[in-house]
Amino acid sequence: MRARSVVRTCMLAVALLPLGAAVARAQETPPLGGPAAAASSGVPSSAYELVVAGSTETKVVLVLLLALSLISWGIMLAKFREFGRVEKAGRQFVREFEHAGSLTEAERVAGRAKASPFVDVFRRAMLFLSETRPALPGTADRGARLSASQVEALRLVLDAESDGGSDRLGRFVSWLATIGSVSPLIGLLGTVLGVISAFTGIAQKGSGNIAAVAPGVAEALVATAAALTVAIPAVFGYNALANRLNRIQGELDGFGSELIALLVREDRI
Repeated sequence: MRARSVVRTCMLAVALLPLGAAVARAQETPPLGGPAAAASSGVPSSAYELVVAGSTETKVVLVLLLALSLISWGIMLAKFREFGRVEKAGRQFVREFEHAGSLTEAERVAGRAKASPFVDVFRRAMLFLSETRPALPGTADRGARLSASQVEALRLVLDAESDGGSDRLGRFVSWLATIGSVSPLIGLLGTVLGVISAFTGIAQKGSGNIAAVAPGVAEALVATAAALTVAIPAVFGYNALANRLNRIQGELDGFGSELIALLVREDRI
């Protein structure tokens, strides 16, 4: 009996040898969806490979988005630097102007101050005073003064100069709003083109499996992500610059009022 069981065990081991070899070969062979299979089949495995292997239409969309991104970042960096310089020069000039005891001293302060919209407003007021003959004649106690209508004209001139300074500062800022609103639409165009490519792949391969759909869908998502990368910083930059521009506009209006108050103290009004 023992001899028969030994013989049966040996026969079973011999029968299982081919199955063990097959299992070992299966373990050594990489899965169909593994990296080796992806590399051999040419399926993109990164965003860069998706862009390189993408369609011409998608590449054109990405290049356009890259150009818009460079433009928006260039505008933001240049405007933040310009706004900082204007605010610093304006604060310094206004501080010295507030300590000026007379209009003549204020003119000397403006003469040595750095260029800024505040200095432009002051010089425009001085030009108006030099070109306008006071409507109210002088008396024994007071010199010739501007009438109420002339003061109103001076206020309009100062407001126009303030608006002009703000417009010069805000040049190209509106481009950020345009880029922030247009970039998602351009990304949507790339998304549509990617979906069209996915359905084209399905039609060409004759099957709707994931291998036929995935490249086109991934290509569409890359275009969407690129569009959001362009639009989000542009919108943030536009809002920040618009807030600073509004603050400078308010400071210019306040400076105009202080200038008129100085003219009142100088008996010019």
